[in-house]
Amino acid sequence: MSDSVDKLVIFLAKRDGIDKLVKTFQYVSKLANWRVEASYPDISKRFKNWEVAAGLSRKAFRTGRFLTGFNTLRRNPGSTPVLRLLAVLSNSGEMVYFFFDHFLWLSKIGTLDAKLAKKMSFISAFGESLGYVFFIIADFILLKEGLKAERKLKNSEGEENEKEIQKIKGDRIMRLMGVAANVADLIIGLAEIEPNSFCNHTLSLGISGLVSAWAGWYRNWPT
Repeated sequence: MSDSVDKLVIFLAKRDGIDKLVKTFQYVSKLANWRVEASYPDISKRFKNWEVAAGLSRKAFRTGRFLTGFNTLRRNPGSTPVLRLLAVLSNSGEMVYFFFDHFLWLSKIGTLDAKLAKKMSFISAFGESLGYVFFIIADFILLKEGLKAERKLKNSEGEENEKEIQKIKGDRIMRLMGVAANVADLIIGLAEIEPNSFCNHTLSLGISGLVSAWAGWYRNWPT
């Protein structure tokens, strides 16, 4: 039986695992920078550097990630026409996000013209936000179907039914974590697409980033 260290090693061996750890660094440092910016400018600058470095590192880790959405559509697009349509829309948005994020990263590190960064950031965030909307809709549909299936199983007896109910409950928790992460990331995306006082506030961005990171920790942690 694996202990916590074994599970941590497995978690950090995954691309999503290391991404969630570095995302935690990114948004903890963002909040820390905001908290000490006025009173301790030297320390604030160090936190800002940490935030920027973590953000750029995450972009490097995501190289080729756009192929994940393509493979999902190729292998398992959904069980119904509605879910297949939502899968196409959500994964297409995610593919746009990850693909143009490559160019954003290259422009930010100076390989490409720095002037491209703003345009690449907008396109990437637009695709990301669009994808999250359809991921959230799909998750709510599947949550509703899970509740219906659970009620049906509760009306009949049997050990197999109990196992299925537990499986449905486990899936529900994972989907709720997914919804929490997608809503949080949608707030971050909207801050880039349509800047406003709520989404662009450092506290909103910091908390949203940590909610997304920690929901990802939960979903990717080995059982």
